[in-house]
Amino acid sequence: MPGCVEPPRDASRASGDIAVEGVSRRFGALTAVSAVSFHVPQGELVGLVGSDGAGKTTLLRMIAALLPPSAGSIRVGGLDTVAARTGVKRRIGYMPQRFGLYADLTVAENLDFVMDVGGISGAERRRRRERYLAFSNLSPFVDRRAGDLSGGMKQKLGLACVLVHEPAVLILDEPTSGVDPVSRQEFWEILSGMNAAGMTILFSTAYLDEGERCRRLLVMHNARILADAAPGAIRAGFSSLEEAMIARLQSADAALSEERLGT
Repeated sequence: MPGCVEPPRDASRASGDIAVEGVSRRFGALTAVSAVSFHVPQGELVGLVGSDGAGKTTLLRMIAALLPPSAGSIRVGGLDTVAARTGVKRRIGYMPQRFGLYADLTVAENLDFVMDVGGISGAERRRRRERYLAFSNLSPFVDRRAGDLSGGMKQKLGLACVLVHEPAVLILDEPTSGVDPVSRQEFWEILSGMNAAGMTILFSTAYLDEGERCRRLLVMHNARILADAAPGAIRAGFSSLEEAMIARLQSADAALSEERLGT
C-alpha cells in the first residue's frame, strides 16, 4: 500500500508553521482575499473549504510565495513570503489544481527532471527516486508516459514530484478533484503518512469528507474566513458537515445583503 514506505526522515525537524496576519489581495477593484488571519502550527493538517470563487486559490498562491499580498504578511517557518521568497520556496512544496507534468516523458523521466532542477544527485537522488515511486505506488509504472496515466495516477505523480524535494510544508490546491474514489483513498494514505512524520499540510478541497480528516477547517466565503475550528465544532447542531457549511454560507450571504440594503 502507498503508506507502507517510511516518510521523509527530516520532515519533523524542519521548521514548518504558517502564520497569516491581516492578509488581503486585490486585483484592481476586485478584492479576492480580505483581512484573513490564521496560524497553522508545525505538523498540523488543515483543510480550506468554501464556495467557488471564495479566494482559496489566491490565498494558497500567496502562502506559496507565488503572489504578494496587497496588505498584511505571511510567514512560513518564520520567513516572510515577500522578503525571503527564495527561502520560503525551498521550504515548501506546492501542488496547484493542474500540476505541470510533461506528458511525453515517462513517470521516471518526470521525477528525474524535477530532481535535475533541484540539484539532487548521487546516492541521495537514488534514495529519493526509490522512496517516492514506492510511496506513491508508481514503481510498476516507471516506463509509462505521463500522458497515458489515469487521472488518479497523474495526481500521484504530481505529488511525488513535489515531495521529492522533501519540503517541510505541503500546500495543495484541490489535489483530488476529478479523481476516482479508490485513487482518492490511496492519495490520502500518502498524505496521512507524510503528516504523521511531522509535515505541515494545508490543502483546499471540494470534498467535505476530506475535510473531516483534518484537525482544523478554515471555511472561506466572499474573500473572508467565516470559521476556523475543528470539523466537529463546525458541524455541531447539524446532521452533517455539508448542512452546517450551507447554513453558514447562506447566513453570510444574507448578512451581506442586509448590509448592502442599509447603505
